[in-house]
Amino acid sequence: MKRLLTSAVLALALASPAVAQTMQFKVLGQPTSIGKIFDELEKPFFENFGKSTGLDVKANFSPIDTTGIKDTEGLRMVKSGLFDIVSLRFSPISRDAPVALGLDLVGQNPDYKTAKKSIDLFLPEVKKVFAKQFNTKLLGVWPFGPQVLFCKPKVTGLADLKGKKVRVFDQSMADFISSLGGTPVPMAFPEVQQALQRGVVDCALTGPSSANAAGWPEVATTVIPVGFSMAFNGYGMNMNSWNKLTPDQQKKMQSAFDTLDGKIWKRSEELYDEAMRCNSGGKPCSLHSYNLTVAKPSKADFAAVNKALATISYPAWKPICDKSTPGCSKAWMDTVGKAKGL
Repeated sequence: MKRLLTSAVLALALASPAVAQTMQFKVLGQPTSIGKIFDELEKPFFENFGKSTGLDVKANFSPIDTTGIKDTEGLRMVKSGLFDIVSLRFSPISRDAPVALGLDLVGQNPDYKTAKKSIDLFLPEVKKVFAKQFNTKLLGVWPFGPQVLFCKPKVTGLADLKGKKVRVFDQSMADFISSLGGTPVPMAFPEVQQALQRGVVDCALTGPSSANAAGWPEVATTVIPVGFSMAFNGYGMNMNSWNKLTPDQQKKMQSAFDTLDGKIWKRSEELYDEAMRCNSGGKPCSLHSYNLTVAKPSKADFAAVNKALATISYPAWKPICDKSTPGCSKAWMDTVGKAKGL
């Protein structure tokens, strides 16, 4: 009887079709404090990962500020496979991958239109380096938007930064602030609001919507709307995890991230305009409303940022990137540099 039962169970198991298991992906996301892009787009995308991609998948999603992991470690997290997908913050990870800054050196992208040209021209090189050196498939890149200055002391232009401490988040910005006579202070985004309040820094750079969500205008008095850079971010997938997908699954996964990428670009531009209004008490406003003074940039302010690309940010970045990735600066000059007439 036992033999008969065992044979029957075995026969039934062999006859039953295999049940496909839902693929699980560990995902490291943006900080919760960045506001609308996280709340409206990134978080819902990963919380409904199966629906977003059209695949039998599930994302175990963790915002980075709930994990104790630093944003400078994002590329290491995806390279090692500790996370399958990571929402990469390009400026912080540029310490590991200087090539990432080639998309967004100070003075390179004053607006969204120019930023898209930089992506078209240099993203293929960044993707190639990420795959070869960091075991990472780069699925998409998007901007927070023009990074502008918020200051606690009243200022009228960039010349007033002389002698002031300014929060920066990459070496390109640090070099430019130094050229203006300011003191660059590298600092993680969640620390800035208190640092402004206590006078640890006098000014800080970020996008208007991020500043609005994090409450910077509560402690600042002035914003100078000159775009230093665009603060790119991207979605990187561990190459081993990517290669486990079939070609059809890869196509659907890439298509889903292309769609998300496009939505964020559009929303980023909308949020920039609205946050600039809200931060200075303008209407209509669906964000937090504040009363910042908007300092009118001078021609000299815009000229200083534009000039910085050729005289400060590119020359400083060139040897660092070439040391990390031989031929990096030549690839940049043959694409972005050529387009800008450098």
